[in-house]
Amino acid sequence: MANDDILLSVDNVHATYNHAITALHGVSFKLRRGQILALLGANGAGKTTTLKAVSNLLPAERGQVSAGTIRFEGVDVARRRPGDLVRAGLVQVLEGRHCFRSLTVEENLVSGGIGRSASGGEIKADLEQVYGYFPRLKEKRRTLSGLTSGGEQQMTAIGRALMSRPRLLVLDEPSMGLAPLVVQDIFLTLRRLNRDAGLTILVAEQNSAVALKYADEATVLENGVTVLAGSATELRQREDVRAFYLGQKPQPLAEATPIPAVA
Repeated sequence: MANDDILLSVDNVHATYNHAITALHGVSFKLRRGQILALLGANGAGKTTTLKAVSNLLPAERGQVSAGTIRFEGVDVARRRPGDLVRAGLVQVLEGRHCFRSLTVEENLVSGGIGRSASGGEIKADLEQVYGYFPRLKEKRRTLSGLTSGGEQQMTAIGRALMSRPRLLVLDEPSMGLAPLVVQDIFLTLRRLNRDAGLTILVAEQNSAVALKYADEATVLENGVTVLAGSATELRQREDVRAFYLGQKPQPLAEATPIPAVA
């Protein structure tokens, strides 16, 4: 893999909260340009901490990377403020469908363009692109975001991120709490963005089935450590992925209890 082909490099990252609680013990992966990489693992495996470390958001939560390095476009993210990373093209959609509930869908989207100091003409053009990928948002553009469905709010959050013209889109649990058909629609759109626009995507997911269906590569975390990595196609065929994903370990057969002899 050529170094200039690597957009994001995470190398043996350890992270703690309050300098006491260790959340990551050695997370490593590389993300190539134009690739979708799924970060898989059970709840508590370290996915969200990893994504926040990538975006240098840990200090806002009394967290810190204690060892290892994370490089975006060859630059150590620890040396850049989160806002600067966004302007450089590293844009994260946080877990929980964060929208400005008192603003309309379109106002939410426009805020993403304003964040990168886009001109009125650029915002108008980008809005049409977002509506092309998410037609439902165009139908709801005048509706307050707080009155839209969970799926529409997730689309709005993703659309607002797209308005920032990301080079790397980072998503944390985009399927959480959504109906299967909505999840499939969102992942199909992400795949279209990847294929049509060449957008590089890093997505953390507990739903390994859908993530492995649409990703190119996958990395599995368990207890804050990278335990498995490879192509999504290969991992989809491995039974142990389900064990890692669910946090389940194969259990040894219990020894049979002797049956007492009848006197």
